[in-house]
Amino acid sequence: MTTAASDTRWLDAAARLSTRARPASYPNPGVGCILLQGDRVVGRGWTAAGGRPHAEAAALAQAGKEARGATAYVTLEPCAHRSPRGPACSDLLVEAGVARVVAGVEDPDPRTAGDGLARLRHAGIEAGLLRSPAAEASLAGYLTRTRHDRPHVTMKIAMSLDGCIAMAGGESQWITGPQARAHVHARRAMADAILVGGGTWRADRPSLDVRLPGLGERSPQRVVLSRGVAPDGVTIINRPEQVAQLEALYLYVEAGANVAASFLAADLVDRLEIYRAPIIVGAGRGAVADIGLERLDDAHGRWALAERRQLGSDSFAAYSRLR
Repeated sequence: MTTAASDTRWLDAAARLSTRARPASYPNPGVGCILLQGDRVVGRGWTAAGGRPHAEAAALAQAGKEARGATAYVTLEPCAHRSPRGPACSDLLVEAGVARVVAGVEDPDPRTAGDGLARLRHAGIEAGLLRSPAAEASLAGYLTRTRHDRPHVTMKIAMSLDGCIAMAGGESQWITGPQARAHVHARRAMADAILVGGGTWRADRPSLDVRLPGLGERSPQRVVLSRGVAPDGVTIINRPEQVAQLEALYLYVEAGANVAASFLAADLVDRLEIYRAPIIVGAGRGAVADIGLERLDDAHGRWALAERRQLGSDSFAAYSRLR
């Protein structure tokens, strides 16, 4: 017997599975799919590198004949449009004979937008949406790109207890410890692009790659916010709003004070990730420059805690923008 609670649990599991698709699935969203017979998983899949095969196709291929009569939990509504790269996932689910489909998010792509679920129902399959915050969060890049025509922006700031990102003279390596720095590299590996300011680029020439065993190939494209000339292998944008031009679903911003202020003032930050080291710097460089805030009341109600954990001696907290 299925319940809303068990459906939510399996959608949450599909959302966790979908993280394996990032960022290699670009330009397609990273989707997760789990096929269940009773309480037994018979197939699972996530969007492959380059966007094909889709998660449903991968899960159905793994399940084989056991897909017949199964329940499919998929983070995004199965697509309804055929393309030269592959069949529509709604058609594949019909052909496989699944009995039920539970999707976490309706696809905003006008080529599907409800038609995927409608096609399943027309074939006699019980199909519906169960709103899943986990599924929606797992699709943040795709939904932000579709709804707002820009990538989802995560801003990372590493600071001391008193809000400093560097000594007064500019020394900043290292504020946080090795566990926090490894976590940053894991977060880089989930992004399509990584951005720093022109000052940071000129002073440090950071590699902006992923330095974790086995994940080096996931290093994102490098972007610099500057009015200078783009070096080889680096994209230059002049204003934060130009992130819309990037070929990316997920942008990771490693911000100095001025870059942080410019993105926050433009209201382009969707997720704020703060690493805080148990040190006091004193007369150091602050984390964020002036963002034009005139009243303290205007600062409230903008951010909600999304995640918190300890990384060695450092603390990590992530906040989602409330819109």
